[in-house]
Amino acid sequence: MFEEVDAFGNTKHSFTVNRMHETLEVVAHSAVEKLPSTPPSTSLGQGAWEEVRSWAGGYVCWEYMQPTPLTMSSLALARFIEERGIGITDDPLESLLRLSDMLRLGLEYLPGSTSVVSTVDHIIETGQGVCQDYAHLMLAVARLWGVPGRYVSGYLYGSKSAPQWEGTATHAWVECLLPEVGWVGFDPTNEGRIDENYVRIAAGRDYQDVAPTKGVLIGGGEGILEVNVKISRDSTSLLL
Repeated sequence: MFEEVDAFGNTKHSFTVNRMHETLEVVAHSAVEKLPSTPPSTSLGQGAWEEVRSWAGGYVCWEYMQPTPLTMSSLALARFIEERGIGITDDPLESLLRLSDMLRLGLEYLPGSTSVVSTVDHIIETGQGVCQDYAHLMLAVARLWGVPGRYVSGYLYGSKSAPQWEGTATHAWVECLLPEVGWVGFDPTNEGRIDENYVRIAAGRDYQDVAPTKGVLIGGGEGILEVNVKISRDSTSLLL
């Protein structure tokens, strides 16, 4: 097994099993220290939109401003924006907060309604999805506005607003780059801002960049993926 850093700054571990096997189990343990966080205010100073628009066509986080297969702009997205009355305000941070709240309230969280390859058009058509779909839809709109956005994969622990299922699987949210404050996190699935209860693992353009496990199976047979996450508290840290 060897360790490397990918193009987005995430540390990953790779390995090869060169023998026949029926089961492969990957176990990871992490000690997570929670530190107090202070979310930025709900608005930025004057001229924030002008600075955001000045990034267009440049190299400031270029990779996070481009559509991907899972965050592609389309006629369905344009209709969704128009029908839901999604528009920008005078402040980009306020606009993104409103967008996040609108997605949380306007879509139905339904496990099993989508897969890891579901597109933005699918969640728009059905009005249903899970955290990764909410994140992809928010990224698609933010990038249309010219705001750099990245997909974040991790875990959510102990938030009163988080559904119980968040303790048994990975979670996904969004980070957008804004003037003055840098990268700001938004969770369009759950009410509230990103705080110390969010355990950030990796970030990329969409889910495909930060899948928790990814690999190639050679030699036939079927692959069934099962995931289990256990979080426990001790006196100084959280154990994943």
